[in-house]
Amino acid sequence: MAIEVITREDLNEFRSLLLNDLLDIIKSKPQQQMQWLKSNEVRKLLNISPGTLQNLRVNGTITYTKIGGILYYSNSDLEKVLETNKVEATPNLFNRK
Repeated sequence: MAIEVITREDLNEFRSLLLNDLLDIIKSKPQQQMQWLKSNEVRKLLNISPGTLQNLRVNGTITYTKIGGILYYSNSDLEKVLETNKVEATPNLFNRK
C-alpha cells in the first residue's frame, strides 16, 4: 500500500479549484424568484395599502388564487400587469432652456 503525502501547496491548489467551481455554479444559476406571493408581500412590493390591493383584485387588474382563506398572487402575472400599464415618459416642454 503506497502512502501519498499531501502538501500545503496541494491543499491551496485544491481550495482554489473548489472556490472557482463554486463561483461558476453560483454565476450560472439565475437567482430564483418566488413564484407565488402573499398579500402582504405584494403590498410591500408595490407600496400599496390593503384597500388598494383589494380594489385591484375586485376590478380584475390583478389575478389571484385563494386557498383556505389565503390569497396568492403570481409573480409573473404582477410583472405582466406592470408592463402592460407602463406609461412612456414624454419630454416636458415647459422645462426647456
